[in-house]
Amino acid sequence: MELTKTLGRRMLGAACAAAIAAPLAVATPAIAQSYPSADETLDWTIAFGPGGGNDIMARSIIEILNKYDLYDGEISAENRAGGSGAVGWGYLFGQDGNAYGISTTSGSFVTTPLQADTPWQPESFTPVALLATDDLVLVVNGDSEIDTIDEFIANAKANPTNIGGTGSVNVDFIVPTLFAEKAGFEFDYVSFNSMSEQTTALLSNALDAMVGNPGEILGLIESGDLKPLVFSGQTTPAALEGVPTMGSIGFDIGVSMPRGLILAPNAPAEAQEWWINTMKEVVQTPEWGEYIASNTLTPTVLYGEDFRQFLVNTKNGFEVVLREVGAID
Repeated sequence: MELTKTLGRRMLGAACAAAIAAPLAVATPAIAQSYPSADETLDWTIAFGPGGGNDIMARSIIEILNKYDLYDGEISAENRAGGSGAVGWGYLFGQDGNAYGISTTSGSFVTTPLQADTPWQPESFTPVALLATDDLVLVVNGDSEIDTIDEFIANAKANPTNIGGTGSVNVDFIVPTLFAEKAGFEFDYVSFNSMSEQTTALLSNALDAMVGNPGEILGLIESGDLKPLVFSGQTTPAALEGVPTMGSIGFDIGVSMPRGLILAPNAPAEAQEWWINTMKEVVQTPEWGEYIASNTLTPTVLYGEDFRQFLVNTKNGFEVVLREVGAID
């Protein structure tokens, strides 16, 4: 959905319209030259709670912008969690035409509109860049008697099992659902608003297992507090050496999560162009390379309208999956 604002009055004559149009045409280059204004605060929405993958990516980008003086004004990053991202992205959607409203995306950016009555779709926003895709790892409590994915599947077939994830009907739901369908077991999905909440639940044995981005929980895996069993990507990252992929044990699901950057709907073209050019600098920094490596992401970069088309294609693909598993009508 795209919103269009129209200004005008029926009583204006042709001469008045021409007089108004001329100064506007002259003013446009000046706007392009002045963006971003050091007097404007960049309102950065993080649609999930602190500590999650979306939060980590947003704050990593902001740190790079600050370190290399790529953005002159103040940046205000706010966590606006709720509704699997619907609250935060709904807030940004309400800033139609604003050059200083921005947010990072995740899998929920695609799946939430498929299962909730949101006024926006992924393609409603001004696309800046797809920056990476990532996958999930299924983990159990480090004290669990289960040591392998085969043992987990056998136990899940014999006993009621629950698996936690961040958000409701999103990638965290799709991944274990498809995996369980292929592996032949059933489970109850438990939704959380943040990674910290679901990790606490797993460590307190309120959950049997959970899925998460490796970068978010790698420290707990390395410390032994969490035990990784299987990875949803095509190749196991070095940080999870020895952990099998779902495909390697015969249950490939073919789902990845897009991580990108968007502006408010109908943001000025000069703002979109500035951010595209700036993100081209960001992804070349060693800090961004370190972020990609430490969070076990796959660098997948698309800009502008190519990113918008990627979102449309991903949404269509997710919709097919969700319908197949009965998550949406």
